[in-house]
This record gives sequence, structure tokens and C-alpha cells, in this order.
Amino acid sequence: MRLALKVVVNGVGVYVSALLAKPSIEFVGSGSELVWTVVWVALVFGLVNTFALPIIRSVRPTARRPIVALCTFSANVLLLLLISKGSEHLSARLQLQNFWPALIGGLIATTVSLVLHAALPETPRSAVKELA
Repeated sequence: MRLALKVVVNGVGVYVSALLAKPSIEFVGSGSELVWTVVWVALVFGLVNTFALPIIRSVRPTARRPIVALCTFSANVLLLLLISKGSEHLSARLQLQNFWPALIGGLIATTVSLVLHAALPETPRSAVKELA
């Protein structure tokens, strides 16, 4: 349930960044193809953002918030660029004009992701063991 909520919220963050930075970042297409494109992008962002923070913290447990934010921001910008490039030839796609909109979109998506992770703290492992 938590994973689904994180995917949805991250998807909303990417969609909001596309709305705020329009026409620099834009979902292009119509009908069900466009809906599936937004869902696919939301799933990719949600999964990466869900698992990126624990990986960053496991590599460097004492990582400060700016380092975590910078790593998440870099991952989100890279994701925007890769998804945009990978969907160029599809009828429904995420379209970026150049590199700068990816920075804006990455900033918005990172902000949403970090706020989400702050609002939904991870379940402690000891609590999970007690429930089992």
C-alpha cells in the first residue's frame, strides 16, 4: 500500500512539473495512450525514488539531507532525460525541449519525493518482525 501511494504521489509530482514548465516539459499524445504514458512515467519515478533513498542511506548512513537531496535530484533529472529520449518515437511521450527543463522538472519531482518520504517514514525493521 505504501509503495502504491509513493508511486502515485511521485507520478503526480512529475505531472505537476510538466504542467508548471509547459511547453518545455510536456506529455504529448491523446486518449488512453497518454494515460498509460503518464502511468508508466509515474511508476518509473515512484520506484526509483522509493528505493533510491534507502540505497543512498545504506551507502552513507550519515549522509546529510543536502547530499540525499542532491543525489535524488540528479537521479530525477537523469530519469527525465532518459524517459524523454526513450519515448521520442512513440505516439504518446514525455517531451523535453532541452536540458534546462529537465533541471526544473527534476527540482519539482525531487521536492515532491523528499516531502513524501518525510511524511511517510519507513517502518522500523523491529516493528515488521513483531508483526510477523
